[in-house]
Amino acid sequence: MYKNKIVLLLVIILFTTFNSYSQCAMCKAVVENGDISIAEGVNNGITYLMIFPYLLIGVLFYTLYRYKKKAKN
Repeated sequence: MYKNKIVLLLVIILFTTFNSYSQCAMCKAVVENGDISIAEGVNNGITYLMIFPYLLIGVLFYTLYRYKKKAKN
């Protein structure tokens, strides 16, 4: 029963989205000039920076998986 509530809560959190339009002052000033290529560059840079935490977490979980698999044998 308790496990079902946790799973339900996680599903709700994962599939609930909120729109937010917050930027640092510098990014906002650059994007407000109206130059599309600069705005795309800022967005690409943000996406590029977001990839690394996910890669680090993935490597960590893969390492833990290998360690536990090796410990079982």
